[in-house]
Amino acid sequence: MNDSLSTWVAGARPRTLPAAIAPILAGVAGAAALDAWDWPVALLCLVVALALQIGVNFANDYSDGVRGTDDDRVGPLRLVASGLASPRAVKAAAFASFGVGALAGLAVVALSGHWWLLVVGILCILAAWFYTGGRKPYGYLGLGELMVFVFFGLVATVGTTYVISDVAPPHAWAAGVAVGALASAILVANNIRDIPTDRASGKMTLPARLGDRNARLFYAALCAVAAAGIVVFAALTTWSALIALLSLLLLIDPLRRVLGGAQGRRLIPVIQATGFAEIGLGLGLLVGVWLG
Repeated sequence: MNDSLSTWVAGARPRTLPAAIAPILAGVAGAAALDAWDWPVALLCLVVALALQIGVNFANDYSDGVRGTDDDRVGPLRLVASGLASPRAVKAAAFASFGVGALAGLAVVALSGHWWLLVVGILCILAAWFYTGGRKPYGYLGLGELMVFVFFGLVATVGTTYVISDVAPPHAWAAGVAVGALASAILVANNIRDIPTDRASGKMTLPARLGDRNARLFYAALCAVAAAGIVVFAALTTWSALIALLSLLLLIDPLRRVLGGAQGRRLIPVIQATGFAEIGLGLGLLVGVWLG
């Protein structure tokens, strides 16, 4: 066992955190387009998103580790499969992260006054755990990308706009679609890399079901959806928000790798670059609204 801080940081999979940061930036942009600002609430939303992302990473590590799915993997460190941490400790880390997210979420609800959002928070935690947890994890059924799109795209983005501005305007949904598409693209790239081992272990992710070629085309389609979402957001708010399209330049190399048939470790830079593009998208929308 290894209790070093660096081991646990690596186990939290920092490269996945853009999927938590980007929707909050986009959500703030959605509220800013209505001239609504509330930085304390926005920061609390960020804590919620980061805590849930880290929690789902530890939960995934635990669940896949005890099932043996991670015994032969390429990619980020797996604490349970590598023997660097006990399943019990990793499970505790997952629930501790969910607890932090729940407390920050309670603070958001209290400050915004929208108590019905407690139900949404509960659904977010359940979705995070049952991605690979429970008897029939939906991640093994090919629903992972859809749930990422919903929770780390629409819910996180529109939810942030809503708790700041008290409304959920169409442009916030457009931003949520754009962010959610890239969040899903990150998972698609990750799952393309793992198609052989996932199929061998019975983990039928969406790419494992679609097949290698179709999954790669799906990645490209998600990038196009992100671009379309930016254009719709700009049309509904200010055309200066089109500056967010510059972030998609970071997808040129990933698209070349994915469509060029890159395998294994050659897909790891795709995951990282897509994450940076997602953060750039959210930041670009915010800067664009400010300029407009």
